[in-house]
Amino acid sequence: MSTTSAELETNGATGAPLATKSKVLETGASMVQNFAPVSAVCAHLNAFHVYADEPGRCVEANHYCTHLNEDVRQCLIYDTPASNARLIGVEYMISPALYRTLDPSERKLWHSHVYEVKSGMLIMPSPAGMPNAAWELAETKEMEDVVGLYGKTYHFWQVDRGDKLPLGEPVLMGSLTEDGQGGEGLKEMWRERDERFGVSSEGKKGKREGIEVPEVHDGEWDR
Repeated sequence: MSTTSAELETNGATGAPLATKSKVLETGASMVQNFAPVSAVCAHLNAFHVYADEPGRCVEANHYCTHLNEDVRQCLIYDTPASNARLIGVEYMISPALYRTLDPSERKLWHSHVYEVKSGMLIMPSPAGMPNAAWELAETKEMEDVVGLYGKTYHFWQVDRGDKLPLGEPVLMGSLTEDGQGGEGLKEMWRERDERFGVSSEGKKGKREGIEVPEVHDGEWDR
């Protein structure tokens, strides 16, 4: 979708910048309303998702996750961690115990996180000023929990192809499962991501060698 001279683009989306009236209303609402569902977000995770029907296409995904209980998490997916980020999808994560209750046809919509964790691809970006050693320890503990979970992900906004609005049907996404997938494009995206966040995926891979690889059950999504 191209932007004509009559259109404006703000934050990567077609549309005019916020007017003063809207900014005032936003500020007032944020002071008095209850944003409990969003305030319950307890983790920011970053990785790459692959399009299930186009396994050569990958896109960076910033997950902001809450825990519904010990067996279910739900994550809002944004294209960046900035305040003006675009909401591009959602991901649900469930425990192996719940995954085993799903019908075979449903299982095909879910993916494991084993490769994301063990390769160092999945990271939990560190807050500014946090000592690296302490954060690495906390991140590794989080990865021990995530490695066994199964995720079901749909993206609504294909920002990687330049869409200025969320167009078309939701698209099923999956995860990478082994080295070499995603092509050269992913390698460059991965390198740039690590540089931007100041992390080393190779270093994280080494620190996660002790994380036990869980059994991956039959029927999960695989490219």
